[in-house]
Amino acid sequence: MRVLVVGGDGYCGWATALYLSERGNDVGIVDSLVRRHWDLSLGVDTLTPIAPIGRRIERWKELTGRSIDLFVGDICNYSFLEDTIRRFAPDAIVHYGEQRSAPYSMIDREHAVLTQVNNVVGTLNLLYAIRDLCPECHLVKLGTMGEYGTPNIDIEEGYITIQHNGREDRMPYPKQPGSFYHLSKVHDSHNIHFACKIWGIRATDLNQGVVYGVLTDQTSRDELLINRLDYDGVFGTALNRFCIQAAIGHPLTVYGKGGQRRGFLDIRDTIRCIEIALANPAEKGEFRVFNQFTEQFDIMELAAMVEHVGKEIGLKVEICHIENPRVEKEEHYYNAKNTRLHDLGLKPHLLSESLLDSLVHFAIRYKDRVDKSQILPQVTWR
Repeated sequence: MRVLVVGGDGYCGWATALYLSERGNDVGIVDSLVRRHWDLSLGVDTLTPIAPIGRRIERWKELTGRSIDLFVGDICNYSFLEDTIRRFAPDAIVHYGEQRSAPYSMIDREHAVLTQVNNVVGTLNLLYAIRDLCPECHLVKLGTMGEYGTPNIDIEEGYITIQHNGREDRMPYPKQPGSFYHLSKVHDSHNIHFACKIWGIRATDLNQGVVYGVLTDQTSRDELLINRLDYDGVFGTALNRFCIQAAIGHPLTVYGKGGQRRGFLDIRDTIRCIEIALANPAEKGEFRVFNQFTEQFDIMELAAMVEHVGKEIGLKVEICHIENPRVEKEEHYYNAKNTRLHDLGLKPHLLSESLLDSLVHFAIRYKDRVDKSQILPQVTWR
């Protein structure tokens, strides 16, 4: 099919575009390249060297013979988006094109507003473009498990059945987001749900956990195809940070008590989940929600795993606790359901089996590129 990957220069988007291309789909990438600008404005950089998007696509064609169309522009600009949709005529749109960092959204008022305008307006524009230009197109939207927060009950997949005063209804699961970024994703979910109901759009919302790993079969073929590995205090993840710290002999910095529990998945499972969603599209008018993760860990469990792997290969690794810059529960109940993608055929990779190759070896290989001044948190929620 013809698949337009919005945000295709980013971490998940790049891996997805290459995977879908190799699987025989006609792929187009839409990206404003603003993610690279945000890195420059903050003075941070991915651990792995990332080539310009044009060179990446060119190298992919040299290696595989397959072309990927590139549309450089901002989906918040409706004229650009409308022209792109008309030219590419997608059967499906995979939407990654959002500011995806909770710390970035909490820097100050300006960054909070930028995050919400970029994310909410961009998604609204996509919904209108689908309605007016390709109404049969399937929208596969990357959501986040962070929409749910950490409720003291099990987290269902998008919907929950509620009994109240003798009556029963199936309703969207209550949202308790923890940042202005996560709030923007909640707004997206509400807008997409509404558009499906009134316009008959078909959409799948993938509430994704924390993604890890650099390697896919496609990105591993050439250094020009390599994917991002963010470790800084704004765009980096705790797991990435721990691996970098282990590689350079820095203590693993756990925020607070370390009992924060979340869902995780390998980047290879992310791209497989996208393929599954595309191969099994939502019905017309359906707003479908999958919880996209494969395992659940708390922060201390992650630190212990990195410590164990590091010591096995001769690294000096220790764990320390620092003040938590976020406002969040550090010990809590967390049990999220994630059966629907498994039922459709997902066979997950496990962190215990891939941590060394997917992260630690990369951290060691590129440790000379580490900027130690960017490792510790520089943004506070308060």
